Amino acid sequence: MKTLPPQSPKLLDQMRAAIRVRRYSIRTEEVYVDWARRYILFHGKRHPKDMGAAELTAFLSYLATERRVSASTQNQAKSALLFLYREVLCLELPWLDEVVAAKEGKRLPVVLTQTEVRNLLDAMSGTMGLVTSLLYGTGMRLLEGVRLRVKDVEFTRREIIVREGKGNKDRVTVLPENLILPLRAHLERVRALHERDLAAGFGAVYLPDALALKYRNAARAWGWQYVFPSAVRSVDPRSGAERRHHLHEASVQRAVRRSSPISTSR
Repeated sequence: MKTLPPQSPKLLDQMRAAIRVRRYSIRTEEVYVDWARRYILFHGKRHPKDMGAAELTAFLSYLATERRVSASTQNQAKSALLFLYREVLCLELPWLDEVVAAKEGKRLPVVLTQTEVRNLLDAMSGTMGLVTSLLYGTGMRLLEGVRLRVKDVEFTRREIIVREGKGNKDRVTVLPENLILPLRAHLERVRALHERDLAAGFGAVYLPDALALKYRNAARAWGWQYVFPSAVRSVDPRSGAERRHHLHEASVQRAVRRSSPISTSR
């Protein structure tokens, strides 16, 4: 009986593997793979290695003229496809550098006054109010705030350790005095939720890198839990494990928009 030769992974699976080797986030993986899929379907399921600058430019032009996507979205698609050609197909072709990126228009940032910030925070309550107050009080970015772990909150030293921030660097920021008591009370409720998860046979949290293999019990340890966990458990699309992830950043953004004074005062 002849043994069939092993089949090589499909192109999009190869792309996922290349992204994971480089430790890109799950969000980046989903976006890049989706753009590669759209590109292939746009050109009648032709293989990317059989296409070149003309096809890539046609796809980017379609996004701008027919779909009317923003410049940032068009550039995101370009980055995904350049990753496909360079890192997955290992093709260093001269035309890759000739594909022009869309020029993004400059916009003035919306900056709240001190009074508007105070009104915003006064209008918010509960977990969303605490998250927003912590972001404003510490200078953390939104994702840094929702990804915060219990072990990185130092009440004694009045510090918060931000892990893998911008540029993949760690840094320390000040924990505002007025947030200490609300944050302690919040963590008591989070700990009770964690204990209920443990009693139900869950309670594990996602750990970065190979920590889950190196420290078998760390995923269920209190210190590794998210400060702002999601209200529901969900299935990890990579591992298939059911876990409680952190609060979704879009939930915070929606809560801020609903309470923002901008819509009423400007």
